[in-house]
This record gives sequence, structure tokens and C-alpha cells, in this order.
Amino acid sequence: MSNSPLVSIVIPVYNEEAGLAALFSRLYPALDKLAVPYEILFINDGSVDRSAALLREQFQVRPDVTRVILFNGNYGQHMAIMAGFEHARGDRIVTLDADLQNPPEEVGNLLAEMDKGHDYVGTIRKLRQDTAFRRYASKAMNRLRERITSIKMTDQGCMLRAYSKDIVAAINQTRDTSTYIPALAYSFAHNPVEIEVAHEERFAGESKYSLYKLIQLNFDLMTGFSTAPLQVFSLIGIAISMLSIAFVGYLAIRRLVIGPEAEGVFTLFGIAFFLIGITLFGIGLLGEYVGRIYEQVRSRPRYMIQAVLQSDKAHDA
Repeated sequence: MSNSPLVSIVIPVYNEEAGLAALFSRLYPALDKLAVPYEILFINDGSVDRSAALLREQFQVRPDVTRVILFNGNYGQHMAIMAGFEHARGDRIVTLDADLQNPPEEVGNLLAEMDKGHDYVGTIRKLRQDTAFRRYASKAMNRLRERITSIKMTDQGCMLRAYSKDIVAAINQTRDTSTYIPALAYSFAHNPVEIEVAHEERFAGESKYSLYKLIQLNFDLMTGFSTAPLQVFSLIGIAISMLSIAFVGYLAIRRLVIGPEAEGVFTLFGIAFFLIGITLFGIGLLGEYVGRIYEQVRSRPRYMIQAVLQSDKAHDA
């Protein structure tokens, strides 16, 4: 393969020991059939199983096209992708899951769209092999995110995406400590497109995305790309304040007309608890924004690399 690859495949790996052999057996033949210079960058995100050892072995088998970045800890999927972006040498960069839910055979379809002049190719999973809860929750969050951020991605949870070198360079220039890469890339793209791709069941192991991580991801989307949540909360606060003033006036008039009464005390408790809940939600929302500022001003490294496995030719290039 050429020292200047046309395509860079970026694959984060975290505890995927059981499925890596199957990934290797499908990935390399699928890319070889494309007949274009390529490289594969595996980023081991602090795996505690034998994933790192298997990646080392695969590097020895195909050192001409394989590069392995070893983190010294677990920094998360998106930081692993950022490391891959910073080391990628291709004109086109494709991100791919290691669990084979994204078939490697679909890479050629993404590159075909880029041949048409698109600088960003998103994907929509057809016949998703996920639980009904995950599908419906994903659709709901997609609609919410689109209304808040104006970023139109039909399927934000699919990792299989293609980016031009210019977009990846722009992403590398940002220093956000927490961001959602597909949405950031979409904001930089001038000619994006979405296509349908196949989706398969996870080959082995369990999903690394818990419910908490999915909620955290959507908070990143909302707070990282728009101030609309703060504006909406301000409008809610104004509306509730006006209703509260009107209600207090009503209670004052009622007291003058009827006299003191105790029957409405539980209603007041209910209203008080509702207002307290709204207040706590607002404090949490503000905390998300303040937390992003806190993470940013510390200027700490987003990740630490333990080692990079690559051939001398790849290093020289």
C-alpha cells in the first residue's frame, strides 16, 4: 500500500476481545476489494481484557496498513476517535465500530458518496437490531436535539460515518474537552448527505453505552451546540413567576373576602414542590454549562497515549 493512503479507517476498541478476530476477518478483505490505498487505526481505549494484545498481533500480521494507538487509560469513545483523527493521514476518514454492528462492507458505499462531492456522509441504520426501547428513545432524542440545535441527523447513534480531510482538520483545531463529533462535523460541512446502511447484531459482548452515558451524550449535544435550553428555562421561569404573582393575588383577595382558612394548605405544598422541582432542574441545567466551562479552563490533556504501533514507513510519512 502507498505511504499516502486515500482512506483512513478509525476504530475505537474497548474490551472487544471476543469479537476482534471476526472483525479482522471481514475488515481487511472488504478494504482490499476497494483497490484504494488505505490505513486502519485501532485506538485501544484502556481495555482490561486481551484487546491490546490482539491488536499488537494484528499489527504484526499487516504492518503495511495497520496502526495501533494504545491509551494509558479509559477516556471514552469520542476521545479515542479524536486521537484517531489526529493521527489519520488519509484524505477521507471513516469511523467504524469494533463490534461489527456496522458492517465493514458498507465502507465502499460511503466513499462512493464522497466521490459525488459530499464532504460529510452520515448514515441511517435500516432494520436496526436494537431493542424497541433503544429505537424509540433514539427517535425521541433525535427530534429533541434537532429542535434545540438545528443539527439535522436522522440517526445520531450510528458510528459509521465518513469525513473529508478538511472537516477532520477543523475538528482537530477545536479544543473542546467534551463534544459530539458527528454533530460538530455536520456544523462544519458545506455539502453533507445521509445514506442508509445495513445494521447487524453485536457479534459478541455487551454495549458500552449505558442509559447514563446516553443521557450524558444528549446533554453534551444540547449544551455544546446551543444555548436554547437556557433560553427555554428562562421563559418557563418568567411564565411561572407571572402565574405565581397572579395566584398570590388571588389568595390575598380570597382571604379578605372569606377570611383565613386552612383547607388549601396541601395545594400550596403541591405548588411549592412543583416550583422547587423546576428550580432544581434549572440549577442542574446551569451546572451542565458551568461544568463545560470548568473542564475547558483547566486545559488538561484530553487523553494520554502509552504507545503507537506503526511501521517505519508510516512514521516517515
